[in-house]
Amino acid sequence: MSETITGAEAIVRALIHEGVDRVFGYPGGAIIPFYDTLYDYSDKITHVLTRHEQGAIHAAQGYARASHRTGVVVVTSGPGAANIITGLSDANIDSTPLVIIIGQVNSSLLGSDAFQETDVVGITQPISKWNLQIRRSEDIPAAIARAFYIANTGRPGPVVLDIAKDAQTGPVVWDRYRRCNFIRSYIPYPEVSDTELHIAASLINASERPLVISGQGVMIAGAEQELAALAEKADLPVASTLMGLSTMPSDHPLYKGMVGMHGNIGPNFNTNRADLIIAVGMRFDDRVTGEVSKYAPQAKVLHIDIDKAEFDKNIKTYARVHGDAREVLHRLYGLVREAKHTDWLRTFDVANDVERRRVMDRELNTTDPEGRCHMGEVARKVSIAAGIDPILVTDVGLNQMLSSRYFRYTAPRSIITTGGLGTMGFGLPAAIGAKMGAPARTVCVFAGDGGIQMTIQELGTIMQYGVNVKIIVLNNDYLGNVRQWQALFYDNRYSQTPMVNPDFVMIARAYGIEAEDVERRADLNGAIERMMATDGPYLLNVMVDEQDMVFPMTPNGCAVDYIMLNTDEVYSPDMNEP
Repeated sequence: MSETITGAEAIVRALIHEGVDRVFGYPGGAIIPFYDTLYDYSDKITHVLTRHEQGAIHAAQGYARASHRTGVVVVTSGPGAANIITGLSDANIDSTPLVIIIGQVNSSLLGSDAFQETDVVGITQPISKWNLQIRRSEDIPAAIARAFYIANTGRPGPVVLDIAKDAQTGPVVWDRYRRCNFIRSYIPYPEVSDTELHIAASLINASERPLVISGQGVMIAGAEQELAALAEKADLPVASTLMGLSTMPSDHPLYKGMVGMHGNIGPNFNTNRADLIIAVGMRFDDRVTGEVSKYAPQAKVLHIDIDKAEFDKNIKTYARVHGDAREVLHRLYGLVREAKHTDWLRTFDVANDVERRRVMDRELNTTDPEGRCHMGEVARKVSIAAGIDPILVTDVGLNQMLSSRYFRYTAPRSIITTGGLGTMGFGLPAAIGAKMGAPARTVCVFAGDGGIQMTIQELGTIMQYGVNVKIIVLNNDYLGNVRQWQALFYDNRYSQTPMVNPDFVMIARAYGIEAEDVERRADLNGAIERMMATDGPYLLNVMVDEQDMVFPMTPNGCAVDYIMLNTDEVYSPDMNEP
């Protein structure tokens, strides 16, 4: 039976029909009709009031990636819309499904430079999967249905709905909400070609030195089991991108580490010795490839991806399979032969052993009780103390690279980080969303003293909602990643990287969050134990060695197998002998 309701109520009802039970946002004038209606539906939809719109969209990103659901953001026009642009761009490049609802001025005022009017469609079009301005209330239900379908199918991404205020207050004849499952011009799941599959299988079967690189597309597709099964059958070494970490457990015998600028020696060095690169759901980002003209010169590249725009974009492929990673890997399993690559696999372990002796032992096994901690040892100890299946959330910088390198992953979807955009300030609000999206899992967020201050106001969100996140500030009084580049390539000229920081512990306590400083290595274990034993949020401000750098490192412009072990040494196979 039909009834007439407002456009604002149509928005709320549509969200409920899409299974939404939580939204992140910040109210304002042009979105007040929605918020007024939401007041009557608070038993069905929880609204999380962040302290800044940037916090809202980063929290929604964390929620979406931890829960495997579509995150929802609601903000007002003008500055509210502008404040989500960083997170929108981040979500777009990292393929995070979001539906972003933005209030807009009355449709009669569009184009008049009205108070808080912003061209949302024009601004967001290049950095969203789809966007639409809604000027009529009757168009709201179908637009929301289409938005959810587009956001979370195929290669996911953020969708923006810019809804005029009078569309929110105007009438809608509500009959029955129809979820969208088909758009004629949009084919999110292409039919996988048998020909492409057989070519891929023949390449794998003929290869003597194969290497699988697992990207976030494996995680998005939920293809972790299929990846492991294929690798085990064909005895394939697997490496991951930063965004692909946790698609295979850290202790799996075929998992050989991370590729990229700060990846592990074995897979980075062997990228340029492989005869076949099997890239699954990854973009061949420049931080992975190094100098593209020197990338994998001996290898045929087999690229598996759901987004055909990625084929040949950065690295020329020999063959490709266009399709969902889970389906493709499942079907390849039946086509590849059982194989053994014992000698080839051993070369990864030998090279990684050099890394253990030359790099990791220094980072993890320094014993001076009075010295400052290394970032990697903090990450490893927190990872161990966090128990079963924790989620690592990172900000950007040295904290990101060292925590992601030294955290241990046992379950899928165990890392939430900002990959393509590298957004400082991402970590704290993303951790809030991650904990709300996966409340049974321990969420540990690592941030530097620079990044934490970009969204530190979200401690207020943690306080208001009692979000049990463990916050580890790796504090070296510098913008550490830039400082490393200045030390290595700019003659130690530390231009605008030293920081004078506030008392983070005092700030946390002002928000009702338990916190403590860790000045010496001798105090670290006890502090981590207290943090993990606390049933609530906790902040550790760990003073780390300001000289700490992240190695190995492949500098910009170098081949991926040019690997710095420290400031003075470059990896050579001659080092493989103990």
